[in-house]
Amino acid sequence: MYAIVDIAGQQFKVAKDQKVYVHRLDAKTGTKVSFDQVLLLDDGGKVTVGAPAITNASVEAKVVKHLKDDKVIVFKKKRRKGYRVKNGHRQSLTEIVIESIGTSAKKKAAPAAKAEKEAVKAKPVAKKETAKAAPKKAVAKPSADLSSKTVAELKAMAKDAGVSGYTSLKKAELIAALSAK
Repeated sequence: MYAIVDIAGQQFKVAKDQKVYVHRLDAKTGTKVSFDQVLLLDDGGKVTVGAPAITNASVEAKVVKHLKDDKVIVFKKKRRKGYRVKNGHRQSLTEIVIESIGTSAKKKAAPAAKAEKEAVKAKPVAKKETAKAAPKKAVAKPSADLSSKTVAELKAMAKDAGVSGYTSLKKAELIAALSAK
């Protein structure tokens, strides 16, 4: 089981009992932290992808220690100008150990699904509402069929339909012109 989680602005692929070095967290050594921004969850081949995050999923971790990364040298130079600048940087890090990856979406999603079904059953649908919805779907289907065609095919259809200036139109404009007629 693994998860892709957003920790301090970065995405990490984590698994249980894994050590991860992340940007400095505001937590004391030995405390437990929870990350709710779980973007992807793989539970033995069953993959759940969030949009953007999975609701009711979290990753629990324990802060092991705070430390600094190796020094990075930043050296700037402009040749023949006498310009040289040397700077260094050490990133502050926190070492964490992933203790658990879990979700409680199965328990909370079932009542929500039942509530939606009951709401649909309780509200009778009027015939006027279905009649209004049907033409919208009928209009959407031809545009979906047109989007799968090539520009050359669309131009040929526009020529047959009598669309003026079809040679200079782009694909989206051709689809709009053909669906209007």
